[in-house]
Amino acid sequence: MIDTHAHLDGCEGPVEDVVERAAEAGVTRILTIGREQAIELAGRFDGVRAVVGWHPHEAAEAEVEALRPLLPHPQVVALGECGLDYYRDNAPRDDQRRVFAGQIALANEARLPLVIHTREAADDTFAMLAAAEVDVVLHCFSTPDRVDEAIDRGWYCSFAGNVTYPSAEELREAARRVPDDRILAETDAPYLAPVPMRGRRNEPANVMHTLRLLASERGVGPGVLESQVERNADRVFRLR
Repeated sequence: MIDTHAHLDGCEGPVEDVVERAAEAGVTRILTIGREQAIELAGRFDGVRAVVGWHPHEAAEAEVEALRPLLPHPQVVALGECGLDYYRDNAPRDDQRRVFAGQIALANEARLPLVIHTREAADDTFAMLAAAEVDVVLHCFSTPDRVDEAIDRGWYCSFAGNVTYPSAEELREAARRVPDDRILAETDAPYLAPVPMRGRRNEPANVMHTLRLLASERGVGPGVLESQVERNADRVFRLR
C-alpha cells in the first residue's frame, strides 16, 4: 500500500521508526511533503518520494522560483501541496492566489502533477485550476458538493482519515462516487488520524484503516481497492 500524502518530518518519534511501523502494517511507499527536507528524507528511504511546494499558509514569504532547482531531482514526483486556505487565512488572500498561480505555471513547465490544498476556498481554487495543464490531485478531499465537477475534470480525489469520522457522511458519499481510476488514499500524517486511532498523532501505517473504510463504502475488498489506489498513484506520480 502507498500513503500518498504525509508530512514525515512532523510524525512522532524518529522517522526510521515511523517508516518501519508503516512497512509492518503493509505500507511500503510514502509520499512526503515539504521542500529540501522532503527530498532529504526521500534520499534516505527506498520507499519514500518527495512532493515539494509552498503551502498557502506560507504564501506571504513564499518564493516560487526557489522551487525551480528542486523539481528536476529524481526523488521529486509532484508539486505541492499548494492552493488556497480561506479558513485559517494565515497569509493574505492576494498572496495566496499569487503564489498558487505561480506554482500552477511552474508545474505546467515542469510537467509535474499538482497536489492541491483547498479549504473554504473551492470557488477560487477550482477557477484557478483551469490554468493547469497537468494532472491534479485534490489532497484530503474536502469538497463533496463539487465531486462531480472534479470527476468531470479528470482530477484525482485523495481521501484522508477524516472520511472515517461519524459526521463525515458527505465525504463517504463522495468517496462512493469517485471512479476506480481516480481514487487515492492518504494519512496527511501527523494530522487527521482515522478511527480507531482518532485523537492520537497520525502516521503512515494508519492509512490501512482509511483503506478498509473506503473499500467497505465502495463495496469491494480492501485488496481490490489497494490495487486500484496503487495503480492510480503509479500513474499520476509516475512511480514505475
